[in-house]
Amino acid sequence: MDNKEQIKQILLDGFIEVENGNELENDTPLISSGILDSISILQLIDTLEKTFEIGFEAHEIDRDKFDSIDLINQLIVDKKQ
Repeated sequence: MDNKEQIKQILLDGFIEVENGNELENDTPLISSGILDSISILQLIDTLEKTFEIGFEAHEIDRDKFDSIDLINQLIVDKKQ
């Protein structure tokens, strides 16, 4: 399973209720559309840090950087380099 698939599964398992998981695309707006709120974002960040064994600094946590699976994936890729 690649990063994007893992991120999508994390979102579907604990953060987003959808009838069909295929409705969640890699570019679906998560924050700007109201799917995730500020509490959910913090919980998601905690889960991502544990799952991908990375850590985010306070200055890296920007709503715009967590607004889609694609953007989250890019953050993870950048952190692992």
